[in-house]
Amino acid sequence: MAVRERRSMSAAETTELWTRFKAGESFTAIGRALGRHVGSIYAVVRAHGGIAPAVRRRARVALTLEEREAISRGLAAGESIRTMAQQLGRAPSTISREITRNAGPDRYRAVEADARAWRAATRPKPTRLATHRRLRTLVAAKLLAKWSPAQIAGWLVTAYPDDPTLHMSHETIYRSLFVQARGVLKRELTAHLRTRRPMRRSKRASKAGQTRGQIVDAVSIAQRPAEVEDRAIPGHWEGDLMTGAKNSHIATLVERTSRLVHLVKVPGKDTTSVVTALIREVQRLPAALRDSLTWDRGLELAQHHRFTVATDMAVYFCDPRSPWQCGTTENTNGLLRQYFPDGTDRSVFTQRDLNQVAQQLNTRPRKTLGFRTPAAVFAKAVARTG
Repeated sequence: MAVRERRSMSAAETTELWTRFKAGESFTAIGRALGRHVGSIYAVVRAHGGIAPAVRRRARVALTLEEREAISRGLAAGESIRTMAQQLGRAPSTISREITRNAGPDRYRAVEADARAWRAATRPKPTRLATHRRLRTLVAAKLLAKWSPAQIAGWLVTAYPDDPTLHMSHETIYRSLFVQARGVLKRELTAHLRTRRPMRRSKRASKAGQTRGQIVDAVSIAQRPAEVEDRAIPGHWEGDLMTGAKNSHIATLVERTSRLVHLVKVPGKDTTSVVTALIREVQRLPAALRDSLTWDRGLELAQHHRFTVATDMAVYFCDPRSPWQCGTTENTNGLLRQYFPDGTDRSVFTQRDLNQVAQQLNTRPRKTLGFRTPAAVFAKAVARTG
């Protein structure tokens, strides 16, 4: 079974992600811009509670890469620690510790030492709530009483005016709730916030201009030609996205006349992933049998114009909350549950696995076809058009 390699997000990509998020862009728009699955974008933002992490900067007193390279050259030239320290304007003890913690004078490497120091600097420092049990108890109790962080911060100042160790800003409380890495206050306490949001939302975030819950220029199934409805002419297809465990999906394509099914592996539910996978699959079909596609109102086909341009297939959409209008798909999904029961993680199946399941369905006699197989009926249609 093929395992998909996951590419970690670069520093530049992470910076662009937070820039776009703070500008109010949606997760989908950010994922499209970075060429990432929307779930990956959400995971990064969710882990930080919607609060952009501070840009990392090297401490003013820390050794720089240039200084470490000077140390490396000095070691190679046989210079003493005091000589190197004097040249760099550093204490001899600083140079000595630097060499000792990085494999010693014989194996010291400036680039490796600098990278090690940068990694070590990421160790999280304990927060005040983590080290101050009484303050943590007071804040948690007020959150349970549905006080806002601003109310708690103000109350702490008035209730304990002479004890600054019990004072805390509302921003710090929010960060303790939202940022997973801190883990100081239980995340369940966010349910007691007024908004109940699990993360901070950008002040510029807006639904204006975002086509949430609707598909732009969707052509209704009511405008579909009559020949599609009566199944008289082959080449008209229905499609759907079957959802499984762990946010996994399989796209289905069913030809209405023959009931021939194609199963398509998709990396995600976002419209770019789904439409790209469908285009690749449909382009393998005979051009004469690519007339139309009828789909439910799922936003995974929001890029239907791109699909039509690439395949020359018209796309029609069912009415809202009317999946029964794609009856062939509904029936096929019922047959597919024999192979993919509800709760199955569909991401573990390769395209080869899906092709084998489709072949079994397509070579199984169907009562509605007079006990002929979908494959035989479709092959006959191909022969007529060829």
